Amino acid sequence: MGVMMGEDGVARCGWPGADAEYIRYHDEEWGRPVAEDRRLFEKLCLEGFQSGLSWLTILRKRDNFRAAFASFEIEKVARFGAKDVERLLGDAGIIRHRGKIEASINNAKKALDLIEEKGSLAGFIWSFEEKPTPAPGSMKSVPAKTGASEAMAKDLKKRGFRFVGPTTAYAFLQSMGVVNDHLEGCAHRAECEADRATFKRPG
Repeated sequence: MGVMMGEDGVARCGWPGADAEYIRYHDEEWGRPVAEDRRLFEKLCLEGFQSGLSWLTILRKRDNFRAAFASFEIEKVARFGAKDVERLLGDAGIIRHRGKIEASINNAKKALDLIEEKGSLAGFIWSFEEKPTPAPGSMKSVPAKTGASEAMAKDLKKRGFRFVGPTTAYAFLQSMGVVNDHLEGCAHRAECEADRATFKRPG
């Protein structure tokens, strides 16, 4: 899959297809650099929930997840207990997977520890930024994981985080703009590069 011309006349990565919500996510969010701890934590949790599913499934439920998980405020999620787990297991608007729910609560507690040590979650995440590589020509040339994502996943697991393997970590780095994997010819690749050029790296 390479670049596709949309009905709006815009050339973009082909993976959003014709789904309007997916296209909006691709155009406005994916690959744009993020330094806000809450947004980074949210995406880390949602990438964990995506495991074994499509991102579009999660995207369509994202507002429900935000309502269920206190807008992913790290301190609030870290205080969730057994009653919250049962509440979330009964919420049909999210993915009702006990392991993933408990992992998100656990990861909030570990994120607080990490923030206390590093100063911010963002500073830790952006420390795994690698030198930019040439624009991929198709999705086949986009790696599933990299040395950076393997190192990040290893570090997070050492700190007690769960559902953060190297493939999940790389998808996270792509979406948060630490990597720009918009394809060559995608109209939004240059926009993301411009955002990254002016972005103040945390830490």
